[in-house]
Amino acid sequence: MVKERARILVVGGGYVGMYTALRLQRKLRHELKRGEAEITVVTPDPYMTYQPFLPEAAAGAISPRHVVVPLRRVLPQCRVVVGEARSVRHAERTATLTTLATEERAAPPEELPYDELVLAPGSVSRTLPIPGLADHGIGFKTVEEAIGLRNHVLEQMDIASSTRDPAIRDAALTFVFVGGGFAGVEALGELEDMARYAARYYHNIRPEDMKWILVEASDRILPEVGEDMGRYAVTELRRRNIQVLLGTRLESCADRVAVLSDGSRFPTRTVVWTAGVKPHPLLAATDLPRTARGRLKCTAELAVEGHAHAWAAGDAAAVPDVTAAEPGAECALNAQHAVRQARVLGDNLVRSLRGEPLETYSHKYVGSVASLGLHKGVAHVYGRKLKGYPAWFMHRAYHLSRVPTFNRKARVLAEWALAGLFKREIVSLGSLEHPRAEFELAAGGKPPHDPKGSS
Repeated sequence: MVKERARILVVGGGYVGMYTALRLQRKLRHELKRGEAEITVVTPDPYMTYQPFLPEAAAGAISPRHVVVPLRRVLPQCRVVVGEARSVRHAERTATLTTLATEERAAPPEELPYDELVLAPGSVSRTLPIPGLADHGIGFKTVEEAIGLRNHVLEQMDIASSTRDPAIRDAALTFVFVGGGFAGVEALGELEDMARYAARYYHNIRPEDMKWILVEASDRILPEVGEDMGRYAVTELRRRNIQVLLGTRLESCADRVAVLSDGSRFPTRTVVWTAGVKPHPLLAATDLPRTARGRLKCTAELAVEGHAHAWAAGDAAAVPDVTAAEPGAECALNAQHAVRQARVLGDNLVRSLRGEPLETYSHKYVGSVASLGLHKGVAHVYGRKLKGYPAWFMHRAYHLSRVPTFNRKARVLAEWALAGLFKREIVSLGSLEHPRAEFELAAGGKPPHDPKGSS
């Protein structure tokens, strides 16, 4: 039994937000029925995105609908509010948020009181003041960006196929990816595979005509899989005529020309930015303590340091790694920790409500897997190194086991099975991004600059 009625506010509907609410929903099911507790989840989107599947969604191997998990379906005992928390005054136990309704009627933000706070807004793309990046860069953190990038790549192939201007053709078939982490390498590998396959249906485009370029500021890619597997990944990508430029930075992409720190210039219509993340801006609008890097200071029990009734995990939190040999080490910001932290956070919040001792979060990092395209991958798990098909198979098996709900597991598995029997889809549906463009034009309105596509 909880000591008193508890209003629990979960900010964020990603890994930590969804799994924490799911844990609370199970642990407090009797209290929720009796009205002794209520759980509110505030999230910008009514779904959780399983980000490891974004590269395959971009390549058309998985339907976009199966990369996301509808929160209202998996959290029937919670109140899901589609909106954004703008600030948190924990001293007053109040959060300020805007919803679709407040924006529709131009009303001021709403005040939402709470008793227990779980801050899990995640992170946002870490960008730099590079000329042209805001105008021409493409991100890769959401399912909308993944599908937009797929449409964009196919549209560039259409542009190249329909012109005789060598400058336009060269820029359309040059694809620059900035960032050598999981997102950049996996997106590049999957999309290069897709474009290579699609080229067979264009009478005047060969795979050799396309330039795929990976730009990484450090001296290695995929640091999570170890130095040896990172070197293998570079070799594998270069074997596919992908330029991997290590120790290189993007200095400008103005006027659709990617200028790199080594002096090279690439006219291009595609610059994909996957060079890291930074804490969500909401954290700066709270009265809770943060580290020098902007994340919330947390204890090993996933409570915000020095503040009762406030909890955090995932990308928003600096959680001590109690398994590390060196003092002061923090848990890595990845899904492996986030899912496990959410489970402990939910349990500890319930223990706190019931006056029970809290559990310390402890998980030793077991390794990582990465896909480099169809039937290609690298893995470093439990000290064992795998590459090629075995690593790719492990990548799929691991993420299939981790994607939430049996419904999504079955649908993804079915799509993989069908993909092995039938040909890839190579259709661009860029018009989905401007669904009213054709009607507006017919009705005498002014269409968007690019009514049919994403470029």
